[in-house]
Amino acid sequence: MNLIFATHNINKFKEVKAQMPPGIELGYLGDLTQDPPLAETADTLKGNAELKMMALANSTRLNCFADDTGLEVAALNGAPGVYSARYAGPEASDSDNIQKLLKALDEQTNRQAQFRTVIALYWEGSVHFFEGMCRGTILQNPIGNQGFGYDPIFMPEGYDLSFAQMSLEQKTQISHRGLAMQKLINWLQEQF
Repeated sequence: MNLIFATHNINKFKEVKAQMPPGIELGYLGDLTQDPPLAETADTLKGNAELKMMALANSTRLNCFADDTGLEVAALNGAPGVYSARYAGPEASDSDNIQKLLKALDEQTNRQAQFRTVIALYWEGSVHFFEGMCRGTILQNPIGNQGFGYDPIFMPEGYDLSFAQMSLEQKTQISHRGLAMQKLINWLQEQF
């Protein structure tokens, strides 16, 4: 069974590929000779995931999926949310986004947050959605060098490590994306 992940992010691809059971061949946009432009112009995670998935499905006619993830911080009324990847600007680095977020929380005592991922799957002409969420706390300073994005400043509930201190396997078991992917994988396995 072949499936294409609508992402250019090699770190995200590696994270998802590590979850795939035998029998599912996963590719990503880097494997295609020509990939469609993927817009993130919706104002919800579900909307962005669907836009990216449909752009790839319409272009290739292959079974595919896309995700969108947001870090929702309670003290910031859910920001950066759908704008997480470009919180400090369209060309911002992970470090830029982290620094902007830490500055916004500088005077805040409530550091509760959650990561949320929505996956849109195109499978044999139909569309399905899967969601995963992980609650935690925003740390005062980045810790760890694994992962990507906000991983160095996010400590999931029940753990004393940031996502960036966890192994890929450990993070995948509890992360927002890992949980959403497990739902997608379970659904695929039910089909066969």
